[in-house]
Amino acid sequence: MPALPSGVPVPDDGGLPDWVRPPSGPFGVYVHVPFCTVRCGYCDFNTYTASELGGGANQAQYATTALLEVDLAAKVLSDAGRSPAAVSTVFFGGGTPTMLPAEDLARVLGGVRQAWGLADGAEVTTEANPDSVTPGSLRILADAGFTRVSFGMQSAVPHVLATLERTHDPLRIPDVVRWARDAGLDVSLDLIYGTPGESLDDWRASVEAALATGVDHVSAYALVVEPGTKMAAQVRRGEVTLPDDDDQAAKYELADDLLTEAGLRWYEVSNWARPGHECRHNIGYWRGDDWWGVGPGAHSYMSAPPAGATTEETPAGVRWWNVKHPRAYATRLEGGLSPGAGRELLTRQEAHLERVMLGVRLREGLDLAVLSAAGRTAVAGLVARGLLDGRAAVGAGGTPARAVLTRRGRLLADTVVRDLTA
Repeated sequence: MPALPSGVPVPDDGGLPDWVRPPSGPFGVYVHVPFCTVRCGYCDFNTYTASELGGGANQAQYATTALLEVDLAAKVLSDAGRSPAAVSTVFFGGGTPTMLPAEDLARVLGGVRQAWGLADGAEVTTEANPDSVTPGSLRILADAGFTRVSFGMQSAVPHVLATLERTHDPLRIPDVVRWARDAGLDVSLDLIYGTPGESLDDWRASVEAALATGVDHVSAYALVVEPGTKMAAQVRRGEVTLPDDDDQAAKYELADDLLTEAGLRWYEVSNWARPGHECRHNIGYWRGDDWWGVGPGAHSYMSAPPAGATTEETPAGVRWWNVKHPRAYATRLEGGLSPGAGRELLTRQEAHLERVMLGVRLREGLDLAVLSAAGRTAVAGLVARGLLDGRAAVGAGGTPARAVLTRRGRLLADTVVRDLTA
């Protein structure tokens, strides 16, 4: 599990710098639920099993604790005159949010609604494991205002799931998708490719199984084995062998072919959806919208005034993060203190780098006007190498010139970002 970044202290009252502006665009709320039944060998998220938690981190009390931070956030933003008009998106992630009773998740959503209100048509998502929901629990979530559920399918192949230490039966996937749809929820399935021992045929079977459920959104992520995880130790000892880059590329291209053929188009490097079913909450991250993260280890971001009203020395935004352990998180909130562990003030240069790094991942691409002179100069070379779309780069059809990744560019997105940021 990675350590929190270093940063300057967060005031005990959670107060924001006085130059932070009220959110003028979409405002999201992320709620981190840090509980899992087991810790998967590849996972380095801030999650805990029951055996890892002691007193003061009671799962049964977690919703009440999270609501204390919602109340704190509402006060901080209100006192500073920076409250959003309404919340556009809410995302419950983890961990496994649906390890909590559906009534608890509904109660936290109710607290968010009471604090800021939900915009018309607000998107409200929860992640879930296939073995952590029932038809009844999904109906409770839908009745409370949830609109989406994202299931961690990962694979349809038993030996791949076993390597990932996933506990669900892959045959349950069609059932949970049907239950969610019957409750009126949109459904997304998350897949992982590049697991040790996974063949190209295994991966094809997983993508086809996901499509057979008729879902409108699929995320497909390459397995990344982070230092300090159980799988990293297995790789180091030679117990498992990671696939090479060519294997990963072939699996990405296969997924893109199958998903596109089924009517799901890519809208971000690792995400495909039918039109109108994109995850708006995650798009907010990639576009640099403001959000407040609730929960242990959760990160938040608020931006500064428009660039024209500032100097180069004025920070472009503030990002902060909470203490990691659920017990420390609960203790601080119950004592009337902010759970913030640290924060950083982003310089204009850092904010520019993040805007390029995240924005270029989207299908819509990045307006070339936001690039530096050196970045704009690099575009021609990236087009020549087949990494950026040539028509988009010259603004064909009267549209503004944009940096739009080709499929090969999606596979080498880090290279593109490096060149565009000189």
